[in-house]
Amino acid sequence: MAIVAPSILAANFLQLQDVCQLLNASKADWFHLDIMDGRFVPNISFGIPIVEAIKKAASKMLDVHLMIEEPEKYIDDFKKAGADSITVHVEACPHLHRNIQQIKNAGLKAGVALNPHTPICMIENILSDIDMVLIMSVNPGFGGQTFIPHTLHKIKELRKKIDKIAPDVLIEVDGGINLNNAAAIIHSGANALVAGSAIFQTTNPTATIEQFKMII
Repeated sequence: MAIVAPSILAANFLQLQDVCQLLNASKADWFHLDIMDGRFVPNISFGIPIVEAIKKAASKMLDVHLMIEEPEKYIDDFKKAGADSITVHVEACPHLHRNIQQIKNAGLKAGVALNPHTPICMIENILSDIDMVLIMSVNPGFGGQTFIPHTLHKIKELRKKIDKIAPDVLIEVDGGINLNNAAAIIHSGANALVAGSAIFQTTNPTATIEQFKMII
């Protein structure tokens, strides 16, 4: 069964502790935390203090997605804040292998994210060094966007390469995921789904998470 990682970005920040308790009690697998700096992406989300607060309330893995410039400056800080996994963008890392080693040396799971326009070949040489590839299925920076259909072909291409080079590497997909397209995304080869609006903008997020788990 695939992993469901609700994105805290879409939750009600006035009720953050209640959100954490809801996810702890639900069938969600991870907490997905989108960190945006207003430079790499045209939006600012939240930073280390919020990650620290969530860590105190969360009983599941914190999947931290850094949509920021110069992520190497903040790896240790996010580890101290409670990150279990850190994903950096290939587009923000001219020395990607060094960045991955930094994350691994900190004792964390390491992921690499690809924007919609970035080809799979950009990470082929480091697949055996990482734990996860995050495929962005929208242009990063804002929640509530529509899934880009071509992403399904990209996932299939990546799945073939991973199965050949590093079968244990997970494929996570983030952006525009809902109950209508989740099955197709998993069928294309993904292991983990990030869902924000599709979960938190419903009247019953817990039931929606259960529906995701049933579909996939």
